[in-house]
Amino acid sequence: MVSPLGVGVEPAWQRLLKGDSGVVRIDDFDTSDLSAKIAGRVPRGEDELSFDPNRVAAPKEQRRLEDFLLYAMAASDEAVRQAGLQALTDEQRDRAGVLIGSGIGGLMAIAENAIILKEQGPRRISPYFIPRSLINEASGLVSIRHQLRGPNHAVVTACATGAHAIGDASRLIQYGDADIMVAGGTEAAVARLTIAGFAVMRALSTHFNDTPQEASRPWDNSRDGFVLGEGAGVLVLEELSHAKQRNATILGEVVGYGLSGDAFHMSAPEPNGDGARRAMVAALQRAAIDAKQLDYINAHATSTPVGDPMEIAAVRSVMGSAATGVSISSTKSATGHLLGAAGAVEAIFTVLALRDQVAPPTLNLHDPCDQELDLVPLQAKPRAMQYALSNSFGFGGTNAALVLKKI
Repeated sequence: MVSPLGVGVEPAWQRLLKGDSGVVRIDDFDTSDLSAKIAGRVPRGEDELSFDPNRVAAPKEQRRLEDFLLYAMAASDEAVRQAGLQALTDEQRDRAGVLIGSGIGGLMAIAENAIILKEQGPRRISPYFIPRSLINEASGLVSIRHQLRGPNHAVVTACATGAHAIGDASRLIQYGDADIMVAGGTEAAVARLTIAGFAVMRALSTHFNDTPQEASRPWDNSRDGFVLGEGAGVLVLEELSHAKQRNATILGEVVGYGLSGDAFHMSAPEPNGDGARRAMVAALQRAAIDAKQLDYINAHATSTPVGDPMEIAAVRSVMGSAATGVSISSTKSATGHLLGAAGAVEAIFTVLALRDQVAPPTLNLHDPCDQELDLVPLQAKPRAMQYALSNSFGFGGTNAALVLKKI
């Protein structure tokens, strides 16, 4: 994981459980004319918890790579080490693939080269402009880096990208196309252009520029929009018997995956949450469990006035009277919204919740819009868990739900 809570899965998880936030005031570009001046930023530096691009690539190579590619490479390095994939045989590498997506990809490279073209002409365009902009280059670079020669694929479904990548990768394994898939999402879109675009849609939080760590507040009645974030989350998925044969350390099991489309609006969710509901139902059916068996839900909840209650409506519709017995939290309260990386980072947090038997907190939740549900306000909550659900929804009405099981 590379996230606003730091580099590395375990450090980020511990900071999340403590209630730390990675949302800060933007200080690396001009925000004076922008209504939103904060973001969930990956910390930069040379210490272990900060992102140092020199650990990922040589300076000369870095000039050819956008940050979303560097984040994907760094997160994949950690995932590959944890899973012990360095020791794969050539035969195993032929059946080990990569599926990493992004919602926006190399937008900054596109914006930069558009200006260069206009002001300096076509001869000044970087020869690396196209490859450093393509979303599927994240999978390509990870494949090359770790010599994984199985399926090489990418997903682009806005804020549902990370979850779709994990779900689609699990199906490639189920269909027999691979034994191992390195899967997840990556995003590095904190830039003037992106913030200006989301701000003009009135999607971003603007009331907490002076207190950034209070800005991402899912389900709180004072929420006023999401906080843009950046980072990458990558998991190693593997067919169970194959993992056992390798003596791999198994953290959890993907048992359900559901997809749906709202068929409603290009950016607004269906108000009654029917699209989200259908994705959740499909995931539960695939997992062959009843909704009342869910112990924890890592919600998509982004801190927007419309989206948060929509998801609550969907959860209530799916779970009925059992809704009050499940713990539901939004880890975006600590990281901001990582767009295409969100679903993967949140799936990792969900796996760790099952492993450690603790629901991570929803920060800044002082005045919940729903007083009956257990939205895990402010502090982490220890509890017994066997099954958990992770939701991700994106522009265009695209929905994904993953059901994960404790090993």
